[in-house]
Amino acid sequence: MSNQDFIADFRSRIKAVRPTRWVRFAIVSLIFFLWVAWLGSWWVAIFWLLLADIYITGYIPFTWWKKSKNPAVRAVMGWVDAIIYALVLVYFVFTFIGQNYQIPSSSLEKSLLVGDYLWVNKMAYGPRVPNTPIHFPLVQNTFPILNTKSYLETPQWSYKRLKGLGTVKRGDIVVFNVPAGDTVALKYQNPDYYTLVRMFGREAVRNNPQTFGEIIWRPVDRRENYVKRCVGLPGERLSIVDGVIHINGEAIPQPENVQFNYYFQLRGRGMSDSDWEELGISVEDRHNVSLGREDASSLRALGFMINPDGTIPPVYASPMTKAMVEKLQANPDIAKVMQVPAQPGDYLFPEGIADGWTRADYGEIWIPAKGATIELTPENWLIYQRAIRDHEGNHDARLVNGKVYIDGTPRDTYTFKMDYYFMMGDNRDNSLDSRYWGFVPEDHIVGRPERVLISFDKDKSLFNGGIRWNRIFSGVPD
Repeated sequence: MSNQDFIADFRSRIKAVRPTRWVRFAIVSLIFFLWVAWLGSWWVAIFWLLLADIYITGYIPFTWWKKSKNPAVRAVMGWVDAIIYALVLVYFVFTFIGQNYQIPSSSLEKSLLVGDYLWVNKMAYGPRVPNTPIHFPLVQNTFPILNTKSYLETPQWSYKRLKGLGTVKRGDIVVFNVPAGDTVALKYQNPDYYTLVRMFGREAVRNNPQTFGEIIWRPVDRRENYVKRCVGLPGERLSIVDGVIHINGEAIPQPENVQFNYYFQLRGRGMSDSDWEELGISVEDRHNVSLGREDASSLRALGFMINPDGTIPPVYASPMTKAMVEKLQANPDIAKVMQVPAQPGDYLFPEGIADGWTRADYGEIWIPAKGATIELTPENWLIYQRAIRDHEGNHDARLVNGKVYIDGTPRDTYTFKMDYYFMMGDNRDNSLDSRYWGFVPEDHIVGRPERVLISFDKDKSLFNGGIRWNRIFSGVPD
């Protein structure tokens, strides 16, 4: 085709476009360029030419199937076209605006409940440009049934966050990719790979795929999503004293629904289903403590009841809020209520530093801040090695004879490239959080839950209280 023929064909295509299509094209173009400006990567604007061809010129035969004489082809391709369009729309909404997430564990009860489906606002802190741009938008990392990756590891884009409505504040409930999810033993994802290594040794975990499964690496945005409360901000010093969080040496208020584990015992009877339900304790949190006659003397000293024949009436253990404990203590049948004491040896973070710490008496530990500089002492290396090596890309960093080497050069100091956060669950004694796997880097932050879309109680049937109607479209509490 000559240049003159091309120009004539181009003009004829332009003239054939209906006015309503021009209006649609103008609206889509405006939205596209606003998105490009938000993205801050103007090279992406070249894809406007593709939009122009889709709406105006039609050189690329996207709709070839509409001219097919075969009705089956038109019917099938009509569905394919609609599905692809929907998936592209979902991809952009889930990536840049918000996404639904399910609460799988009780770490934030009673603020959020197991079975809550949340709408998470990704614009709250600014959406991330995807690390793995080619991924299926409806699953996090694995296709169900097929058990194959739902993303391609190539290309990999570097971390970039678009401008958001605000920043992470203390007390915010935050959805994030769990930092310990970078390396995964597929048959043992709880506890995480690093805890398994501490428990069994690296070689045992890596050389026993029949027990632990294949060991794989996941990009930041394809790691499992966790939801916790932010309790420590960049640059702060955090400690926990007798279950109370201290920031820079000052105690901060506990969340209203904070829970701890308690032992309790009733006089002359055990707990009925109605007793449990009245307290609001889920089935998975109802624990009967296994005790024998040899425990009688120590229990008696703590104030628990012992039968005349030396047997022990049932003793239970459950997580409870302060209000739940007060309600339990008001029951005349209650013989004893006692908070479960925390014990060391829970594989707390950081290894080699936290060996004598407990969940309830933890720290003090400094949270890294962007631009802040630390001395690279052997002790600091134990605390910050994962942040320096794994999260900030210094993959060859190592400690040799008491000296830290980065890029083969000995270093006395290190300046952090990102902000970090300390995340904890409100169900303090039943939450795998920053006390176990460390700081959450800013590039792992996903968004803030804004609303409960729907909530299911897994302890009840669907038509007998299984839907928590009072939580549908309810706001997420502070």
